[in-house]
Amino acid sequence: MPHFEYEGRNSEGEKAHGRVEADGRSQAASQLLADGITPIRITPISQAAKDDKKGSGEIRLKFLEKVSVDELIMFSRQMYSLTKAGVPLTRAMRGLAGSLRNQMLQEAVTELSDDLDKGNTLSAAMNKHPKIFSDLYTSIIHVGENTGRLDASFAQMAAYLELERNTVKNVKQATRYPTFVFITIAAAMVVINIFVIPAFKSVFESLGGGVPWQTQVLIGISNFMVDWWHLLLAIMVAGYVFFKRWKKTESGELQWDKSKLRFPLIGSIFYRVILGRFTRTFSMVLKAGVPIEQGLMVVSRAVGNKYIGGKVAGMRQAIERGESFTQSAARTGMFSPLVMQMLAVGEETGQVDQMLSEAADFYEEEVDYDLKNLATAIEPILIMIIGGMVLVLALGVFLPLWELSTAIKG
Repeated sequence: MPHFEYEGRNSEGEKAHGRVEADGRSQAASQLLADGITPIRITPISQAAKDDKKGSGEIRLKFLEKVSVDELIMFSRQMYSLTKAGVPLTRAMRGLAGSLRNQMLQEAVTELSDDLDKGNTLSAAMNKHPKIFSDLYTSIIHVGENTGRLDASFAQMAAYLELERNTVKNVKQATRYPTFVFITIAAAMVVINIFVIPAFKSVFESLGGGVPWQTQVLIGISNFMVDWWHLLLAIMVAGYVFFKRWKKTESGELQWDKSKLRFPLIGSIFYRVILGRFTRTFSMVLKAGVPIEQGLMVVSRAVGNKYIGGKVAGMRQAIERGESFTQSAARTGMFSPLVMQMLAVGEETGQVDQMLSEAADFYEEEVDYDLKNLATAIEPILIMIIGGMVLVLALGVFLPLWELSTAIKG
């Protein structure tokens, strides 16, 4: 069945545009009128795509397109407002598609409205767009559909995505300074070995005399980098490509996610970030009414770490065998004794979701504290590295100059 793009106005007189599936223009117009939209222009989708391409000269690289967290938060907030106001879901989707700037998200929302017209549920339609809507998102929406609280589901997802955005933002801010310093040190080492040391080498050769072994080592490293820079560059590029491909494999992703938790200084922060995400997400899933086994299955794919996700999946299997939630959590060894006590109290009182939420607050406070002190912890290491560079330069470059100066004066 062909698709058509339309422009028109809704019952409030506002502009509306999107896509509709119909046998012809007359049927498309009838569908739009039934949805409360007065069509102004209806164009076959193939023709509209050609016109857009000719008019703008824009070439889309769909594999590079993505929907940012900010755009998904805004979409969730808008859907919360529309559904809470009682606007029909299909009309809300079509009206919202016209105001979206991200073309990937706009097309996805238009397809969602088309699927709703065909009688599909919103969660089933969202499952067709896994790059935009995660398993967690579709599961929460599915619960909202079944309970008649779709507006609350959109509000929950907007709040959850905001917390995730703030956590990622704080981690990036805390690691930006040391990352910049390490990159600067690496660049300085390259410049020294390629430009500075060769210049001093010519000075040593012109003046004659013996060269200390420290200087000989520096000259040897410099000669190797100057003569074989293309080989070093090829090895670096090949290593990066191999690492990216290895990380995409099942075993590679598992090993990398496990090793990230053991990084010096920042590994423990990553670990608490993931545990905070698990407790926050699982609390939200339980509050939404998702069964605990299904909730653990959803959360295991939403924590963002394959290694921890495997432990969460193991909790689900243990509960299916008849173990309690606290027993299955203790078996994983993920949680501290304090958090385990909180979970045990929650299970006894029937308020596991509330205790998980408090555990998430606990982990997030620890992460904030560690991130604020991360720069203070890294500064001594950076000072030692910079001091080591100065020492190497002093011994390898300036020491022979001092010896030559002393010999000339003598």
